[in-house]
Amino acid sequence: MSKKTIFVTGGCGFIGSNFIINQIQHTDNSIINLDKLTYAGNEDNLKDIASSNQYTFINGDINTKSIVDDIFRDFHPHAIINFAAESHVDRSIDGPMEFVHTNIVGTANLLESSREYCDSNNNFRFIHVSTDEVYGSLENEGFFTEETPYNPTSPYSASKASSDHLVNAWHHTFNLPTIITNCSNNYGPYQFPEKLIPLMIMNCLEGKDLPVYGNGENIRDWLFVEDHCDAIYKVFLHGKIGQTYNIGGNNEIKNIEIVNSICEIMDNQRPLDNNKSYKDLIKFVEDRPGHDFRYAIDASKIANELDWVPSENFDSGIEKTIKWYLDNQDWCEKIKYKQERLGVL
Repeated sequence: MSKKTIFVTGGCGFIGSNFIINQIQHTDNSIINLDKLTYAGNEDNLKDIASSNQYTFINGDINTKSIVDDIFRDFHPHAIINFAAESHVDRSIDGPMEFVHTNIVGTANLLESSREYCDSNNNFRFIHVSTDEVYGSLENEGFFTEETPYNPTSPYSASKASSDHLVNAWHHTFNLPTIITNCSNNYGPYQFPEKLIPLMIMNCLEGKDLPVYGNGENIRDWLFVEDHCDAIYKVFLHGKIGQTYNIGGNNEIKNIEIVNSICEIMDNQRPLDNNKSYKDLIKFVEDRPGHDFRYAIDASKIANELDWVPSENFDSGIEKTIKWYLDNQDWCEKIKYKQERLGVL
């Protein structure tokens, strides 16, 4: 395949940085990374590839149209892949307007700049990275498909659902060549420790309580981030314009089982001095308001049409993830994340 130039937004965040690293290490593509460097954006994620002649970093906001327009004019990208988003449900409960500003207005700004640019670039694609949370909550049975009606229940998921609708509208109204991906819960290297898995790992390392919402019975489908990045690249290369692709890990697991698995691996890899188990640190706390019970993705469309399936099962993925955090404690220390309970009404 010929070399491509890809305009990535939010590339210093968790999924975006993993995507960029994968691209620099395994392709000849050029990457332009526009990132505002909010609390979850970390240039250290990309320090190993920062000097590559394939990589350009621009510190800026997707809501600043002049910056976005300049990138299109100066670099002539073949695609934009929109990772930029506020993404933590608890933060959206405490401060929903930031989610509206970034996830909705920011996406609209990118769509408008892309529409103007696309008039003279027929091979351009707009890839919008979204979430399965737009579909709402499942009970014990069933799966989200690409035809599942939207039913968001948090300010975060509502803002992402809104952005998805805008992307579809710009495709149908203005013929912008768009594709949407909706993924399940990601985990892996470089994830900011407000999310469940890195929070549990880092709290284990620091001997802190392991807070589990409610009774820990909520179920999520877990997707290793490198598998997600591979899927997004396949969508870019071979996805059909105007389509949506659900990306899942085929790993439905209860939250408490996730925490227990982490504790068991940590007991083996980094045992406590007192010979106790990390499970003794588990503490059940007040549940999140409106906590969706279960998410589960049917990823058969991307498997059948684009020949993508995840390479990692949860056991192999969580082993790799914990090993990364143990091997990169300097990264963890630089984060200086002040653990605090958000989203309590």
